[in-house]
Amino acid sequence: MPEARTKRAATARAGKADGICFSTRGLTKVYGHGTGAVHALRGVDIELPDGELIVVLGASGSGKSTFLNIIGGLDRATGGEVVFRGRDIGAAGQRELTEFRRRHVGFVFQFYNLMPSLTAWENVALVTEIAENPLKPEDALAMVGLEQRLGHFPGQLSGGEQQRVAIARAVAKQPSVLLCDEPTGALDSPTGVRVLEALKTVNDDLKSTTLIITHNQSVAAMADRVVIFADGRVREVRKNTAKTHPKDISW
Repeated sequence: MPEARTKRAATARAGKADGICFSTRGLTKVYGHGTGAVHALRGVDIELPDGELIVVLGASGSGKSTFLNIIGGLDRATGGEVVFRGRDIGAAGQRELTEFRRRHVGFVFQFYNLMPSLTAWENVALVTEIAENPLKPEDALAMVGLEQRLGHFPGQLSGGEQQRVAIARAVAKQPSVLLCDEPTGALDSPTGVRVLEALKTVNDDLKSTTLIITHNQSVAAMADRVVIFADGRVREVRKNTAKTHPKDISW
């Protein structure tokens, strides 16, 4: 046991020193037991550098969303190690994980989860009330091109505009990590491109490490790094030598 703790500490120190945002070793996730068990992750080893925009590709059931939930502190691994900037969050207690999410992580999901009775400004302000160093709601909305929609309710906004409000809400606390699960999955191509442009702006301006989970291979062209999941494993990791601007992406 002391040897295992020493190994984890050494890994954590290395990750912090090398500018690695997330590092996982032997990461597994199993749902259920016995013959009905589902192996969502089957030993994921990966390092994700700070500040990059990373696109994670994979078919439905490949493990990409499970991976996102574990590194974001929403779920726990069955086995293996997950380190965030030198900190072993895989061994963290529930209170520590809650603090990790509150201080460091912004989430964007396929469905916007906005409060219908609140304006765009008020939806974003909900997050700024609990953040340590938040942006003003109007500044967060301006980052995603919605400075003219502050007083509009979700029902008065298009799907793409609602998703951009959700992005503004996620970035208003200035998270060091932005985790996006199928943020364009419910949108058509022109609208999705506007959302991708907003995510690129956040990555450029706030330098937040940004992961975009998607099944849409076209989105990979905008990434610094592309990670491909298949059957609960990382099949491939590649760096883009020449990135495509979101406005030049279509599907």
